Amino acid sequence: MSHDFLEVDDLSPAELAAVLDAAAAGKASPEAIDPVLADRGVALLFEKPSARTRVSSEMAVVALGGHPVYLRADDVGIDTRETAEDIARTLASYCSLIAARVFRHGVLDRIAGAVDIPVVNLLSDRGHPCQALADLLTLQELFGALEGRRLAYVGDGNNVAASLAFGAALTGLELTLSSPPGYELDDEDVDRARNLGGIIDLVADPNEAVKGADAIYTDVWTSMGDEHEADVRREAFAGWQVDARLMGLAGPDAYFLHCLPAHRGEEVTAEVLEGPASVVWQQAENRMHVARALFAHVHGNIR
Repeated sequence: MSHDFLEVDDLSPAELAAVLDAAAAGKASPEAIDPVLADRGVALLFEKPSARTRVSSEMAVVALGGHPVYLRADDVGIDTRETAEDIARTLASYCSLIAARVFRHGVLDRIAGAVDIPVVNLLSDRGHPCQALADLLTLQELFGALEGRRLAYVGDGNNVAASLAFGAALTGLELTLSSPPGYELDDEDVDRARNLGGIIDLVADPNEAVKGADAIYTDVWTSMGDEHEADVRREAFAGWQVDARLMGLAGPDAYFLHCLPAHRGEEVTAEVLEGPASVVWQQAENRMHVARALFAHVHGNIR
């Protein structure tokens, strides 16, 4: 079996469970990981720079016995020096998998449409599915079964929120979203998650959204590429900061999650980020474990 992974719901609930189980097994027993990419190359195409995504992806490929080939935007010149399709066809002649972190999701669609090898979305403007897998693994480690647990996402209804919504829907995790007016998750994404069976609630007041939640999640107010909106966003999101008071509304046992990098003093206070409820470093580590399991899966090695 070989297929693309451009969003979380490219996996069935059973496939998602298998990937999470494989990630957990590899984390527990790294010596037992099957080197299914031995003597194979994996093209890691990065239009947008990254720390966690690059290192976790490279180490995932290495753990599977493969050779990661890191390519920056200026190495390939997507749609300036060559079309996305021509680049993809060239990479497919050398490599067994393409994983790409891009600005526009349409570029991923074009890459996937041009080649027969699997294509994995490492981030686009529409989704961050590998991050969502790491989030689900982290919550699974904390709670066991996810069904019936509730995650409150406070902040920008962006690509991270979209992938979380799809992942929540496929695992039975309930998701409450609270964003400033004009920054909510797209209706299309909300409908898509609900059509997957997800319990997705939109709550305007962040104080109400977090009440009784098992965990609170946030992301930066201004994502890479939106820096020109930073001042406007800072004003709009002022009431959506996750601080000790907001964490207290969720309850004494609630965890805090963040996909990183974090801007202390903006979307989250240092007290929360560095506090005992924070599991952000566990999340960050899990990026590698889910990437490894996912790469093996799209290569057809998880049944």
